[in-house]
Amino acid sequence: MLFTIVMVMKIFDLIRARATRGTGIRRVFPMYNTLLAILLAVFLAHSAHAQETLAVQWELLTSGDFVKAIARAQGTCMLPFGILEKHGQQLPLGTDLINVRYVTVNAARKEFVVIFPEYYFGQIFEARHEPGSVAYSASLQLELLQATTDEMARNGCKKVIIVNGHGGNEHLLPYFAQSQLAVQHDYVVYIFGLPTLDRVGRPLVKSPKDMHAGEAETSHTIISAPSVVHLDRANAESGADQRRLNLPDSLYTGIWWYARFPNHYAGDASNANKELGEFDMETWTDELVTAIRAVKTDTESLKLQNEFFEKATHPLDTK
Repeated sequence: MLFTIVMVMKIFDLIRARATRGTGIRRVFPMYNTLLAILLAVFLAHSAHAQETLAVQWELLTSGDFVKAIARAQGTCMLPFGILEKHGQQLPLGTDLINVRYVTVNAARKEFVVIFPEYYFGQIFEARHEPGSVAYSASLQLELLQATTDEMARNGCKKVIIVNGHGGNEHLLPYFAQSQLAVQHDYVVYIFGLPTLDRVGRPLVKSPKDMHAGEAETSHTIISAPSVVHLDRANAESGADQRRLNLPDSLYTGIWWYARFPNHYAGDASNANKELGEFDMETWTDELVTAIRAVKTDTESLKLQNEFFEKATHPLDTK
């Protein structure tokens, strides 16, 4: 910044010298004003850059910077939610967490929020037969998540966006959000579920039944963490649907996933590619940025929560 100012001042000196040589004040003033505008733009850009020096990750902030970050985020924080489970033979156990953290960090750099550290205490009972999978009890999952959002709120996060990165959490998290109406809180929990990636312009996904650790998810990880992708192992085992249950769609049983995909791998990751990964990760990030902005401008949810709990203390008077 100092170097830029010095250079601009040297240019001013040249202008003055030109004026003294009879160039004429009318021609000098427009140039002078233009340079002033340039200097102002440089200063503003530098100020904006200085603002961006605050990390978006909770764990990277000092205690003093944390206070500034919460203020800048307008009390809005994200909790990216992953899991530890097998992802075929080509991806790491923490793939869901790696990918959702990548997206949340990129989204937060576009629309500033504070991001809670790595969180993987979710629902994964269906992968307990595979090495490296960590499945906490149902009660602990809910208790720990409640304690976490409570602590986030105590630290100024009055709007908590839980960003899901794992298919096994898609029923758990809406239930958790609904359970917030059991006890009054001074904050609001929002759930951002798995993104809608099938958009116009999306590269073709060649693999049928691309549901877990397959072409799309492996493509995403090629973008988020290419060094941990072992594409040469993609066909080390089958990701085909085994169809070992014959039940109507109207019935649900917990063993359905194991019945169809006993290797905990659904799809064919050998078709993974950078183009698909880039498109999907950009789409995912853009959807999340839109959601963050909606949460920041939401002034009604907490009011309605408070109204609900006030009425809940005397339900017989509710009209």
